[in-house]
Amino acid sequence: MSEIRDGMRIEWHVPITMDDGIVLRADVYRPIPDGRYPVILSHGVYAKGLSYQEGYPMQWQKMVLDHPEILEGSTNKYQAWEVTDPERWVPHGYAIVRVDSRGSGWSPGYLDPLCPREDDDLAACIEWAGTQPWSNGKVGMLGISYYAVNQWRVAAKHQPRHLGAIIPWEGFNDFYRDPAYHGGILSEFMKRWAPIQALTVQHGLGIRAKKNPNTGESVAGPETLPDDDLAKNRTDPHVDLLAHSLCDDWHKERSADLSQVTVPLLSCANWGGQGIHPRGNFNGFLQASSPQKWLEVHGESHWALFSSGYGLALQKKFFDHFLKGLDNGWDKTPPVTLNVRHPGEKFVLRHEHEWPLARTQWTTFYLDPATRALTGAPGARGTVEYDALGQGVTFSMTMDRETEITGPLAAKLFVSSSTADADLFLILRVFDPNGRELTFFGSTDPHTPIANGWLRASHRRLDPKKSTPWQPYHPHDRVEPLTPGHVYECDVEILPTCIVVPAGWRVALTVRGKDYEYEGDLDAFGKSFHYSTRGTGGMTHNDPISRPRDVFGGAVTLHTGGDRASYVLLPIIPAR
Repeated sequence: MSEIRDGMRIEWHVPITMDDGIVLRADVYRPIPDGRYPVILSHGVYAKGLSYQEGYPMQWQKMVLDHPEILEGSTNKYQAWEVTDPERWVPHGYAIVRVDSRGSGWSPGYLDPLCPREDDDLAACIEWAGTQPWSNGKVGMLGISYYAVNQWRVAAKHQPRHLGAIIPWEGFNDFYRDPAYHGGILSEFMKRWAPIQALTVQHGLGIRAKKNPNTGESVAGPETLPDDDLAKNRTDPHVDLLAHSLCDDWHKERSADLSQVTVPLLSCANWGGQGIHPRGNFNGFLQASSPQKWLEVHGESHWALFSSGYGLALQKKFFDHFLKGLDNGWDKTPPVTLNVRHPGEKFVLRHEHEWPLARTQWTTFYLDPATRALTGAPGARGTVEYDALGQGVTFSMTMDRETEITGPLAAKLFVSSSTADADLFLILRVFDPNGRELTFFGSTDPHTPIANGWLRASHRRLDPKKSTPWQPYHPHDRVEPLTPGHVYECDVEILPTCIVVPAGWRVALTVRGKDYEYEGDLDAFGKSFHYSTRGTGGMTHNDPISRPRDVFGGAVTLHTGGDRASYVLLPIIPAR
């Protein structure tokens, strides 16, 4: 079905046949005049016809309140979750292609989110889009999260001939370490995510699903299947993760070999998305073989800046250069763009030339159990014990001058446990002179701490070839239980952060055996948003199968000083 409306030529449910006979369906938005245009393609599970305003009303309302420019220059009738607005791009000379991945929306098939088969499908869709009579042969990919994750994977695995450039906006690429197992500890996010965002638009829901306001049709396909049939036609992501607790081939085939990514890329990370995405965006920038690659890092929510005037201008300049061939100065853009965080949700734009920053002063601060301080030199040997499921212990220092902390972090801890294992949760925190904790609106939680790190002690073994002092790398390919009471050396990766700490404020490291929990008051958004869990954004680690209390509910002892000098390594940035 084709029609002209709102200044666009729109084709609904265009068939794209896969090599196994499954027919995926795409909506195509393109300029009315005949011609050949660059294509922006997205491919995912969230239903191409689901209205942003109806499917994600809380996020939509928050976004347009913070960025009212989104309401200008578009009817917003075609806005959908985590993908771009056709009305922002079609008048600019682009074609927009939205594909429902197999098993979702209007595309039949078995629903197995982010499985290798989806990568094959996506590559076929890119080649299809690149050879249409209205295409100039250059396809770009643009989208958030799910629509970013598969960019890394298809670019690495398939290197499609017509893929001209990618903008993965907040999307992971290491399936085990980024979304599934943090430091070897199972995240419960997929258990929350699937019923809210995937099963509600599974192909075959038919009349039980929401309707596309532009066509009046179900967003989940024309047929209505019984619940039993729907259940047989999908996997359970959380059950799958429980079955693969180590970084085995199942995880590896769902991850991107970043060294195989050669396409021009703009990797956009969120300082506050610690439990799922930012690690992938930083690693993607560092490890991709692309000769033309850029890193941009921002704050705010997971979705807002993508659609804001800031995000749109960034995206258009990048794609205009690589998909249209315009000499618009993008090639002069410094490799790294940081929105540097200050208290009060203040961000200051700054350009850099590398990541981590070359002028970083890697500074070690040691844990003192007697004073609960972070100190510049290791003290005498000492210990401090905490309940593994309690509040843990916090070490802090007061800054005597304004101090910027920007970059990846790490900690070395010497620990013993009363049981055969211990889960270490590390939180870098900042407090004002009145003792009030500084948090930021993160990707999926309004009260995100400054930085997080995790490690299951039985996964402590390092890969020395892949580890650096600021980013330890654990293979997670075996379990090495602890002998109760024996002391073990554990190196913990803490994800990248950025904060300018005013003089007189405290920087603290909390070590505990459970998730961070913001202790302040929550506003209405924080109380009602479905992923808001007092700071973790739904990425909690409490699954009873993965964390049985008899193993992880004992007492943990931190050992410090002498040859057991536990410390945290901070990236201090001197003023230019």
